[in-house]
Amino acid sequence: MSTTETTQQGPPVADEAFDIGSTDDSLERMIELFAAHGDLYRVYVPARKSYTYVVHHPDDVKRILVTNHRNYTKGIGLDRVKILLGNGIMTSEGEFWRRQRMMLQPLFHRRVITEFATRIAAANDGLLERWAAAARSGEPVNLTDEMSELTLSIVLEAIFGSDLERMSAELGGNPFEVVTKEQARNLQFAYKFRSLTRLVAGLLARRRERQEEHFDYIAMLMNARDKDTGAPMSDRELIDEIMTLVVAGHETTASGLNWTWYLLAQHPDVEAKLHAELDASPVSALSAPSLAELEQLPYTRQVIDEALRLYPPGWLLSRRTIEPDVLSGYEVPAGTNVLLPLYLLHRHPRYWHDPDAFMPERFDREHEAERPRFAYMPFAAGPRHCIGETFALYEMLMHVQRVAREFRLVHVPREPFALEAQINLRTRNPVYMKLERR
Repeated sequence: MSTTETTQQGPPVADEAFDIGSTDDSLERMIELFAAHGDLYRVYVPARKSYTYVVHHPDDVKRILVTNHRNYTKGIGLDRVKILLGNGIMTSEGEFWRRQRMMLQPLFHRRVITEFATRIAAANDGLLERWAAAARSGEPVNLTDEMSELTLSIVLEAIFGSDLERMSAELGGNPFEVVTKEQARNLQFAYKFRSLTRLVAGLLARRRERQEEHFDYIAMLMNARDKDTGAPMSDRELIDEIMTLVVAGHETTASGLNWTWYLLAQHPDVEAKLHAELDASPVSALSAPSLAELEQLPYTRQVIDEALRLYPPGWLLSRRTIEPDVLSGYEVPAGTNVLLPLYLLHRHPRYWHDPDAFMPERFDREHEAERPRFAYMPFAAGPRHCIGETFALYEMLMHVQRVAREFRLVHVPREPFALEAQINLRTRNPVYMKLERR
């Protein structure tokens, strides 16, 4: 059923009332509700005394995120994220968001991102050195923690440049380690994280005073100008965007890599094909390949795409209608929260053959026409799609390419496998891997 059909009475109603999207078991319940009610249903939320609509049809997804996006604002969960990140690009709305987005967009052009090649490569070289020692000892590594620490180090280097080492030396350690050391995303974590804004404010003042040349995201943000007025960002705006980049540029990439290695370890046939591509490619001999060079590894990219399909880190998008809308032929009232569960969209049996299987080949060009454009979007879509998508994919491609040419990762089960679907989709328990030299 498409968005253009005649308006009908309300969509199916779930036979249970709960705070959908905000409970620890939301994903499990949404899987059952999708099986029972299909592409569009609604759940009554007692705390808000209103219905939340849940959408799975690609036509509706396109309407919400692209063709009628101006009729939607961010939905449930925004207040909690704002406590953590302030009014940065992830949480801001309206004209202010559009202004910030326009100022940030050039900073994530592929030409700019490739300038970080040596820093991304250096972070992976440090990881490979540690992993070589672990391979010799036969001791498994905590992959989940390793991916979190790797991606945090990369994003902090990209944001702070040489000032990261200086701050860490002055403070006796990396002040942003709290992001990896504390897994809970509660008010206590938000308080600790927001306290770091004082350090960022001091860094901004120091840079203005010293007028030094830097190549990092802080320098680019400080030099960004409003295209209409020529005005720079205020310090508060700069700080909120920097803090947003720290969290958004770290957690989703870490989760994506954690899932990628887990899936490869479960599918030796896919792993063998990945190794064959890397062994045959001249890209594997490069010390810091560019984005364009890594794009010459199509199967490696397909492996990452398929991992992000099965386990999209940002598994649930939320929006709220401003004016009434029509989705799948049903009227949606103004002020209605609408959820888009990417986890289920990416496994929709109508658009994906054997949807729960790990088959990177489904992302071959010859298979692209088999599914609607909006059946797959791990970085969202439309004007509010993830601004760091290209950076994240570059980071993931380089990491997988550099590690897989040297090691096989063998899963070492320690605790039962389980999903944790909160802000991001993660493994409930750490994933451990034994490293084998190839």
